[in-house]
Amino acid sequence: MVAESVLTESGAPAPGGGVTATGPIDPWAPDFAGDALVRRAHRIREAAHIVRERSTGRTGLAPGSESARTGLAADGLHQILGTLPPLYPEWLGDPSFCTAHGVRFPYVGGEMANGIATTRMVIALARADLMGFFGAGGLDHRSVERAVADLAAQLGVRRNWGVNLIHSPQEPELEERVAGLLVTRRVPAVSASAFMALTPAVVRCAVAGLATDPSGVIVRRTRVFAKVSRPEVAEQFLSPAPPAVLRVLVERGEITEREADLAAHVPVAEDLTVEADSGGHTDNRPLGVLLPVLVALRTELAARHGYRVPPRVGAAGGLGTPEALASAFAMGAAYVVTGSVNQVALEAGLSDEGKGLLGQADVADVTMAPASDMFELGVKLQVLRRGTMFPARAHQLYEVYRTCESLEAIPEDVRARLERDVLGGTVDELWSSTRQYWQDRDPGQLDRAERDPKHRMALLFRSYLGQSSRWAITGESARRTDYQIWCGPAMGAFNRWTKGSFLALPENRSAVQIALNLLEGAAVVTRAQQLRSYGVQLPAVAFAYRPRPLA
Repeated sequence: MVAESVLTESGAPAPGGGVTATGPIDPWAPDFAGDALVRRAHRIREAAHIVRERSTGRTGLAPGSESARTGLAADGLHQILGTLPPLYPEWLGDPSFCTAHGVRFPYVGGEMANGIATTRMVIALARADLMGFFGAGGLDHRSVERAVADLAAQLGVRRNWGVNLIHSPQEPELEERVAGLLVTRRVPAVSASAFMALTPAVVRCAVAGLATDPSGVIVRRTRVFAKVSRPEVAEQFLSPAPPAVLRVLVERGEITEREADLAAHVPVAEDLTVEADSGGHTDNRPLGVLLPVLVALRTELAARHGYRVPPRVGAAGGLGTPEALASAFAMGAAYVVTGSVNQVALEAGLSDEGKGLLGQADVADVTMAPASDMFELGVKLQVLRRGTMFPARAHQLYEVYRTCESLEAIPEDVRARLERDVLGGTVDELWSSTRQYWQDRDPGQLDRAERDPKHRMALLFRSYLGQSSRWAITGESARRTDYQIWCGPAMGAFNRWTKGSFLALPENRSAVQIALNLLEGAAVVTRAQQLRSYGVQLPAVAFAYRPRPLA
């Protein structure tokens, strides 16, 4: 990130030294209060001397130069308590994350399903030395294949991009096929999400291509990120792959004996993303509770298994403001992953109508609703509530599914209400289109539906849930009240932070500008907290960062 001058409210460059009622004084003079102190604190790319005024005991800041040190020593009025070096957003996370993934910043644009995290977004982030994952969840194999081909062609040998592998308990064959595609095309990074246990598919992604360098160090061809919110799931990804799963993969010919042997010495995931209160699939856990627990678990397992390089732990969920990012880094996050806020980015695969609804959201305008991909299991995900009837209508469908054994068993008045108010057509009409969809995607689901009437009902109801997210993507105006938009409370916090700034305008909301401003602001907040912890009495405004164009 290029250093830039700090600006005043009028847009003029801020003065370089202390300011009094009679005008500028020596350029090395300390600042002890007011706007001058805040401006000094916000110059994060400059060293700063922490200074005590001998006569009053006040603590303030002076430029961190040698000339300032000399001047302060000569005047006899001040004592230098210490010096803070420059601070850059690049330095907020674990340096090994940037080295391993070939990035400048410890920042990841997360995988938003159904291609909302588009190839265009991933390419923009990668070219800005950030990292991004394509949102493959919910897409058919052909769509993922096209996206991988596009990304590989555009990004070449870059390592700072990847594709999502989402656990698909209702479509295990699709999960296997996508995993095979990612391995075959040598996608550099895979973000595994919604897994409740390790499957052969995700283990294959982690193990295929394991080798040793000339010094005997194990190297990976594919680096797995595991997005988790439960310690028992985290432990599986932080441990070596289970021998039973490795045997299955060897027998299938999907990994070699050598790769299976090497897998016993490394964790399944090189990076573990702690997913707190996020949009989409979430356990709604607070990051301040979950992150320290999983960081400690990582440390314990790394020692138990004797890893040469411990897995890194990153943070996701609830990250919509600089303060949130600064908090995550302060708790030890090696990197941060943003999701909900990127849906309003120019590159996001969401309709302008959907982005408009997100732009009006506040922190309480979200709720939980049944998930399409895990509908039968009763799994819920977090969605936007304001401006859409989707959550209430999805709950109606699940309640009917829970209490009835088949479509035919639904009471006539309930069925009529669902057809009129939720489904937008008759059950017979909708089953015809649903049947055609599964005939193309996975005919085995139809075979099961013929044997199990309740599964047939689930497929029909899941059709509404699945289409509701696509309506939000395509901007289907006739179904605007049915938009399903995955969203966490971070979206409301982002809207409050950006209100009235250049990032409030849709045309300025690129994924890269969102990322750079969040990181820049996190560095400003981090520096302010450093100064306060050393006794500098900063006003509250010193902890606030206003978005501005960055390069």
